[in-house]
Amino acid sequence: MSDAAQTPTQLLVQASVSGTMKVESRDGDNVGSVHAFMVHKGTGRATHAVLSLGGFLGMGKSFYPLPFALLQFDAVRDLYVVTIDKRVLEGGPSWANNAPVFDQAYADRVASYYGSNSEDLVVG
Repeated sequence: MSDAAQTPTQLLVQASVSGTMKVESRDGDNVGSVHAFMVHKGTGRATHAVLSLGGFLGMGKSFYPLPFALLQFDAVRDLYVVTIDKRVLEGGPSWANNAPVFDQAYADRVASYYGSNSEDLVVG
């Protein structure tokens, strides 16, 4: 077999959000914004939201993957409400410059940190 045949296909694709999708806490405090959604290629379903926190004028931002189930959409205010404390979020898996490979192991790490069910990224 060739190396290409043995290399697993990335099962998630990042779908960037073109505008600013605001994220607030349950108390109405600004948390950040949705930078992107991680979408499963096989099902077309968003499994995670990547939140952008901090920074100024595009500099110094950090990105935090969050299981999609931990967000609630508020259609009236057109924003997401995160159901966990911001301090918990800020202590979670994140990156500033180079995004990690979002494979099953990384999805399991994110789910474990937040105590949520792990997404099965296997197609089939």
